[in-house]
Amino acid sequence: MCGIIGYIGMQKASTILIEGLKSLEYRGYDSVGIATLDHGRIRIRKNIGMVSEVADSLKFEEMEGTIGIGHTRWATHGVVSEENAHPHFGKSEKIAAVHNGVIENFAELREEMKDHRFRSETDSELIPHLIEEHLDGSFIDAFIKSLKKLEGSYAVVAVDAAEEKLYLARKNSPLVIGIGKGEMFCASDIPAMLKHTRQFVPLEEGDIAILTRESYQIFNHDGKTVIRKPITVKWSMEQAQKSGFPHFMLKEIHEQKHTVSESLAANVDKAKKLIENHERIDIVACGTSYHAGLMLAYLLSKKGKNAHAYIASDYPFIAKPDEKTLMVAISQSGETADILQAIKAKSSGKIAITNAVGSSIARICDATIYMNAGPEVGVAATKTFTAQLAIVFRLAYEKVPEPGNLIETMLSKEDEIRKIAEKLSKKEHAFFLARGSNVPIAYEGSLKFKEITYIHSEAYPAGELKHGTLSLVTEGTPVIALAPKDETTAKLLGNIKETKARGATVISLTNDANVKKESDYVIDIPVVDARLYPLALAIPLQLLAYHVSVLRGINPDRPRNLAKSVTVE
Repeated sequence: MCGIIGYIGMQKASTILIEGLKSLEYRGYDSVGIATLDHGRIRIRKNIGMVSEVADSLKFEEMEGTIGIGHTRWATHGVVSEENAHPHFGKSEKIAAVHNGVIENFAELREEMKDHRFRSETDSELIPHLIEEHLDGSFIDAFIKSLKKLEGSYAVVAVDAAEEKLYLARKNSPLVIGIGKGEMFCASDIPAMLKHTRQFVPLEEGDIAILTRESYQIFNHDGKTVIRKPITVKWSMEQAQKSGFPHFMLKEIHEQKHTVSESLAANVDKAKKLIENHERIDIVACGTSYHAGLMLAYLLSKKGKNAHAYIASDYPFIAKPDEKTLMVAISQSGETADILQAIKAKSSGKIAITNAVGSSIARICDATIYMNAGPEVGVAATKTFTAQLAIVFRLAYEKVPEPGNLIETMLSKEDEIRKIAEKLSKKEHAFFLARGSNVPIAYEGSLKFKEITYIHSEAYPAGELKHGTLSLVTEGTPVIALAPKDETTAKLLGNIKETKARGATVISLTNDANVKKESDYVIDIPVVDARLYPLALAIPLQLLAYHVSVLRGINPDRPRNLAKSVTVE
């Protein structure tokens, strides 16, 4: 995830771009750059670092012109470097573009353009090159033709030295138009423009737009005009940084409809070959990442691998890796101290799964997979967990089932989940039950619940209930059952009945009619490929924890005693 800003008007563009980028820095902060159009010439200045320091060192404010684009980067393709920073020129210096997203077929497209000299390692640089490749008529025609060649996700803003216009497009990545008087804006998020306007037009999936100083036009992917009505925003700046959501956690939960697709596009080729060539695979992780590690271990074990997930802090005392062992380290920050200690162990190969380009874990390992989830502000992991699940699926399956609108379907259940949260907010204990590949999701649901609601909760493989835990189930005890219809449902139904016999209040996440009959409350799960059930279950559990937390008067973004990145052992 990265931050994009664009401006066309009569004010000095560089000033507006710098201000906007500072408000977007939460979306990416490893490098920054701007391009301005001045008297038919595009000038670009960019470098690694935070917005303010790069702007000062490169004297952005000296850049003339009343049209410009800017970008603050969260690296996905290519290391953090000046060359990989945006904006990017095309083959000449007559077209410049900024991009947020992941172009899945960039390697093939680069191969088709061998006569083009690419200055960076990024997938994003392809876009201005493609436009130039197709530029034998109008710019908008070349723009549309180029977009049709892209597979993956994108928010794009391009500028042509020959025209005083901005060209925009979005697919699976947000982009918003801001309407001013004699000036127009665009950005990844509303805060970047809020100082200048309260009128906005969020682009919808597949939209393409042209901005001039006085107007905007929006087209569909085939170039036909469409109408998008402006909205008026009355948010405070703090609210705007959260896109109108009351907390970053809720904003990040909703961002998963974009981030999961970007995570599914991650490059896993090298890591997958390492896994194929090893029989013993040790997975080390902590907290939420450990639950993703459990999922990977479960799925690889089903394929016949000797795969085990370990709590990283205990790994040095338990495991004895050898020269035939492959280690997989999973860490959102890439700086988790316990994991850094664990992966010092001797092995024949190391894989990192992380969200932070250039982090310590990425530098240590032989192969690194980036989650592409963008910065996560809330302490409780949400979008980074589903990003990890997406990567786990890529590593474990030959082909990942297409999730389609699954994420949006689960997000649409928020109102009914909030009502269930009201029933749970006064409780002091809760239990999460599942079987099979849904067990790691039960662990994650319980962790999310306890860390931001301060309600004691535990998760169990449901068969373990009768080995002690049933003694704690009494009248009104909440039991959250993860019970989509699969090969485990019949046995899980028996466990649900055991809790009901002792007075439990059962909340089921299910699409099974028999489970629904035994439940007091139901969060309906759509019928999808069973391999996608963990993804479908994770999101309502995040929403449930969030709403219980808010109902109890807790700030879910900042749970007590916890930090986002644990860099001490």
